[in-house]
Amino acid sequence: MSGQAKRRWPRAAAMIGVVGLCAGALGPIALGPAAWGQERGMTPPKETIFARKVLMDSISTNMDELEANASSAKFDLAEGRNHADIVSVMLMAFPHLFPPTTNEWKPNVDRDPGSDTYAAPEIWTRFADFYKRAKDAADIAYKASRAETEQAFKEQVAQLRVACDSCHGVYMKKD
Repeated sequence: MSGQAKRRWPRAAAMIGVVGLCAGALGPIALGPAAWGQERGMTPPKETIFARKVLMDSISTNMDELEANASSAKFDLAEGRNHADIVSVMLMAFPHLFPPTTNEWKPNVDRDPGSDTYAAPEIWTRFADFYKRAKDAADIAYKASRAETEQAFKEQVAQLRVACDSCHGVYMKKD
């Protein structure tokens, strides 16, 4: 287990515990009718694509908060560090939402923004690079979450933006 994973374990365990408690308490109501008839481990590609879109939207929201905080006259290091930690955790999970069954990009078609992918096929042909980029971005976000000074925090946030934009430039279709 990496040093970063060891440092995160208590937080991850707490998050898993809360999710497990909610799922156990709500049972089938929380899962919805779509999950009732599915085999374990057989998540339909459209649902996996939707899940990664939800996760990326949350990453984006937290990035917006990070950048707004970093450029604010009312800079708040504690708040910024919290958002950076959240981004780091989500980025560690993100590449795992790209199983080969979700390689569904088709050019020049009408897309449902909720369930159709904008992931470039290169993700699957260059998955090691994609995975490394996500890990590197998670590491940068983690460093921002541990920054001791405003300047160090701002530098890490700027590096994180570059990492995100460069990954999107290679692995996200725009059309």
